[in-house]
Amino acid sequence: MTTHRNYDPKKIKATLAAERADLLDTSAAAAADRQPVELDQQSVGRLSRMDALQAQAMAQALEVRRQERLQRIDAAEKRLQLDTFGDCVVCGTEIAPKRLEFDPTVTRCVDCAE
Repeated sequence: MTTHRNYDPKKIKATLAAERADLLDTSAAAAADRQPVELDQQSVGRLSRMDALQAQAMAQALEVRRQERLQRIDAAEKRLQLDTFGDCVVCGTEIAPKRLEFDPTVTRCVDCAE
C-alpha cells in the first residue's frame, strides 16, 4: 500500500457519485427501449420490426455496459474505503494520478495494464 497519495479523495468520490447518477438516469430513461418487441405484424411491417429488434438489442447491450461500469464504480468506492485506492492490484505500486484523473475506476498501473 502506498503511503503518499497524489489525489483528492473528495474529488474522486464526487466524480464517481456524479458518474453513478448519470448512469442510473440514463438507464431509467432507456428502460422502454429494452422492452420486448411486439409480434403484431399488422401494426408493424417486417422491416420496421427488424429495425425495432435491432434497436432493442443495441439498448440491451448498452445497459450491460452501464451495469459493468456501475460495478467498476462500486469497486473504486470500496478501494477508497479500504485505503487501497490508487494502488495497482497487480504490483502494488501507485497508479499515476493523471491516469486516475482520466478514469478513477482503473485498477492497474500502465506497466501492468499492458
